[in-house]
Amino acid sequence: MNNLTVPPLIAFLFFPGGLFLMFGGMAYEWIDRKLVARFQNRIGPRWFQPLADVVKLLSKEEIIPQGVDRILFYLLPVLALSAALASALYVPIAGFAPAYSFKGDLVVTLYMLSVLTLCLGLAGANTPNRFALIGATRTLTQLFSYEAPFLLALLGPAIVAGTWTIGEINFYTQLHPWQMILTQPLGFVVALVGLMGKLELPPFDAPEAETEIVAGALTEYSGRGLALFRIGKNVELLIGLTLVSAFYLGGVGNPLLFVVKTVGLLFVMAVLQSLFARLRIDQTVGLWWRIGALLALLNLLVVALFRALA
Repeated sequence: MNNLTVPPLIAFLFFPGGLFLMFGGMAYEWIDRKLVARFQNRIGPRWFQPLADVVKLLSKEEIIPQGVDRILFYLLPVLALSAALASALYVPIAGFAPAYSFKGDLVVTLYMLSVLTLCLGLAGANTPNRFALIGATRTLTQLFSYEAPFLLALLGPAIVAGTWTIGEINFYTQLHPWQMILTQPLGFVVALVGLMGKLELPPFDAPEAETEIVAGALTEYSGRGLALFRIGKNVELLIGLTLVSAFYLGGVGNPLLFVVKTVGLLFVMAVLQSLFARLRIDQTVGLWWRIGALLALLNLLVVALFRALA
């Protein structure tokens, strides 16, 4: 099943380009918040709430605290969103062929998805606020606990497909539906949990624990800067769900399959958010680093043995 293609200009601007990613990310944020609310016996936000929040933030004054590097303060939110949007160039968003592809683009995409986390850490370290500094420390500390397992979990399907190009891996999984999740269930679990860690979703939300450190690294951010960071996280949510669906759930070859599979993954993530309480940062680093990395390495070992015996 070949992926659909669209004219370059339309793809760049609207579908599945930058505007589509931003509005799509806000839609997935709403679905996630709504599901978690219903699981907790709450009503949850209305469908336009994420958009209303972003519009409100964009219209507010951006206050620059004393003692910060003004260039970094303005630049970091822009860089975080730009990196998230650029990483989508190599991903089959909405089942469409990637806008650009080259050998090894999987590695580049994973690195670009990490830029948002690095920008969050620098944003917190750039301000003298104690809560922001604690949040930045937690953000960068937690980065080491989920980044390696998440990378290793996505390498399993890449090894089976015999390529490190995302588009080719997606095409391979379409030709062999459900092969990856049936033969590599450990890798699927590690990838899904690792994605929750990258997005700092509960129970991995210690870096921005509002009951402890206000808003973590973004405590001093308001207005446009906060809006850009928020949109960047939403875009990364959409890209992460696409990657896991393309690698483990039989690929995404058309918009319908894309919506069904990504929303299904989001449902599972919402269940996990509702079931587990927030982990302390030492629990996240000590527990998930050991278990996640070992499971991911075990998954790669099984893949290597099967390929050697084949």
